[in-house]
Amino acid sequence: MADIALLASGGVDSAVATHLLCERGEKPTLFYIIIGAHEDDEFSCTMEEDLEMVNLLARQYGLKVETVDLHKDYWDRVVAYLVDRVKRGLTPNPDVMCNSLIKFGCFYDRVGCHFDKTVTGHYATTVMKDGVKYLATAADPVKDQTDFLCQITPEQLARLEFPVGRMPKSDVRAIAGRHNLAPAHRRDSQGICFLGNTTYDALLKHYLGEREGDIVEWETREKLGKHPGYWFYTIGQRKGLRLSGGPWFVVEKDTRKNRVYVSRAEDTALRTCDSFRLADFHAISEGSLSMLNTTKDIQFKIRHSPEFESGVLDVVSDQFNIRSDRRITGVAPGQFAVIYVPYGDGRKLCLGSGEIRTERLHRSQVF
Repeated sequence: MADIALLASGGVDSAVATHLLCERGEKPTLFYIIIGAHEDDEFSCTMEEDLEMVNLLARQYGLKVETVDLHKDYWDRVVAYLVDRVKRGLTPNPDVMCNSLIKFGCFYDRVGCHFDKTVTGHYATTVMKDGVKYLATAADPVKDQTDFLCQITPEQLARLEFPVGRMPKSDVRAIAGRHNLAPAHRRDSQGICFLGNTTYDALLKHYLGEREGDIVEWETREKLGKHPGYWFYTIGQRKGLRLSGGPWFVVEKDTRKNRVYVSRAEDTALRTCDSFRLADFHAISEGSLSMLNTTKDIQFKIRHSPEFESGVLDVVSDQFNIRSDRRITGVAPGQFAVIYVPYGDGRKLCLGSGEIRTERLHRSQVF
């Protein structure tokens, strides 16, 4: 019998993953990862209910529970990444980095390396193709989380299993209800866990403060209003500008002059993009690059959504460039572009990702 570490969050997905493993005769050890900065009440997670759910689940199936305190690692790595990217005018994705650096990074280095594999409640699947393990999309396109896993390594993927990835969320809820699992009726978590009861803007204010700057219309260079700091805004943002005569959209940020540029034009090259380059392309599987060398036609995501974009991937001297089949909105530097290719059974293989860069950025925002 395999020695299995199961990351239990206290939610319904990891609970059903636990049930599915026990149903086939496995006895995983349940691990609850602490990432909230409990020394600072403003940004601490309320984990008591989570742990209660995990302990109830463990008692139901006769399993061991352990907690792993990774809050310092999370704040030293993931939050530092977030603040650095925002300060540079980029749009980070802390959920992606949490998976790569914490759940499958620090956890593996400290605990997971002593187990045969790690199991989670992520909505994803895996595929063996020509002797190589690939990350593949889940059966439920709305819940699919492969984009959040786009920075994991081949070594991490080799030890991962996602039991709920082959079923829709409705089936997961039904299984939890039928077997009276403690989290059966808990709502799915929303947003970034470590924020607790505070907000993303409050976190940015805590680390970067406020500095008044101008909101400027891109086309006319007319000053329209004031803002508390460019780091509170992202490309494509519409809400929170407090400008009349809109709708207005953020189309550019000048980090040196602390300016936020906006436009209300519905059809403008500033609001849409059909090509962009990637920095530091990351391959999830050992076969990702060779597969991309044989096909230029790809699908991709730039944000968490059930929909995929289609396009062409050009690789020139290790430079990865995506040309989209259509112009798309909200392409923000710092986002991850996640690259997929079709698989024969209707799923897609998630081959890797890279941070988006665009040519209109000031060099100081990138380097």
